[in-house]
Amino acid sequence: MAPAADREGYWGTPTSTLEWCEENYAVSYYIAEFWNTVSNLIFILPPIYGAIQTYKDGLEKRYLAAYLCLTAVGLGSWCFHMTLKYEMQLLDELPMIYSCCVFVYCLYECFKYKNTVNYALLFLLITYSVVVSIVYLNLKEPVFHQIMYGTLVSIIVLRSVYIVLWVYPWLRGLGYTSLTVFLMGFFLWNVDNIFCDKLRALREKMPPVVGAVTQFHAWWHILTGLGSYLHILL
Repeated sequence: MAPAADREGYWGTPTSTLEWCEENYAVSYYIAEFWNTVSNLIFILPPIYGAIQTYKDGLEKRYLAAYLCLTAVGLGSWCFHMTLKYEMQLLDELPMIYSCCVFVYCLYECFKYKNTVNYALLFLLITYSVVVSIVYLNLKEPVFHQIMYGTLVSIIVLRSVYIVLWVYPWLRGLGYTSLTVFLMGFFLWNVDNIFCDKLRALREKMPPVVGAVTQFHAWWHILTGLGSYLHILL
């Protein structure tokens, strides 16, 4: 049964295996989780700009792929939070895995001297993506996805720390900024999950615009979207 604060809306009863703390259809009849939806613009607009600049500057295609994958995550997350349908949930969660694989590839290819393809690493990452996708489609367990995503993020963080400490120390400011922003988003994601009941009760006593500030899953989008964009710049 949906929480009392939730309402019926255009997309009908949610079929996703996850629902977040934002009250359903509280702002718009056509958008299930309004703030969780519009906050995805941070995943969409800056990476599109980055992709355009990457193309204009003639940089290697892996960087273009990184920006476009981040945009795909934003579009999938937009559709998921707008509808709360299972199919749209997959459109959000699976690109998170694929985009992280692209980020890993970029990080492990950043020292090469000519435009080549690392077929071994490419095969490993594609295999990882395919296996995770197949298992998750059959298992339908969000915790499995979170573990597989967290594994990739851990690899990205460790590789990035190595790069800014030992190879390109002048990039420490950008590297630590992107990591800090991302971790702040992860912290708020946990607060939103753990204290959801208290946050909903608090929002009932607050004006709508002020209450929107407590939509911490939306802040997770904003901070992780910004952190990911900065990491591609790194």
